[in-house]
Amino acid sequence: MKRQFRAVCVVALLGVFAHAQNTSKKADYFSAQDIQKQLADLAPKAQPSGSSGATLGDYGSHRIQLSVRNASGGAEIHAHYDDVFVVQQGHATLTTGGIVIDPKTSPDGETKGSGISDGQTEEISAGDVVNIPSGTPHQLKIAPGTPFSTIVVKVRE
Repeated sequence: MKRQFRAVCVVALLGVFAHAQNTSKKADYFSAQDIQKQLADLAPKAQPSGSSGATLGDYGSHRIQLSVRNASGGAEIHAHYDDVFVVQQGHATLTTGGIVIDPKTSPDGETKGSGISDGQTEEISAGDVVNIPSGTPHQLKIAPGTPFSTIVVKVRE
């Protein structure tokens, strides 16, 4: 009888412990003011190379990042991540689909190239939201010297 009682107590305590672990997770909040300040701080760092970024949070299943560009980027294909962009400032031409020119794939499955042929283009600007599924070629073209900033959510597949 004592063993049964102990077993019931252990099971109950494990349940309480599991519930406590789930409720100990906290929500993260990033104010618009903080995001704009961080984007402004990243802008000078983007000048030499054409881009700069920072991670707001890494949650295992997804990451929230900030990106500032003032020059076009190369073509990319992410093998394991969807990209969700929330454009904060500026405008760019987004090319998706098609074929990556001069592709080079790294050991982590990320492919980069010099451009995209036969893709579809879309003009994107502040306020737009874009979802790019993993495996989709994509490239941002930005007029030289034009600031373009986004919140990027990278969702692990």
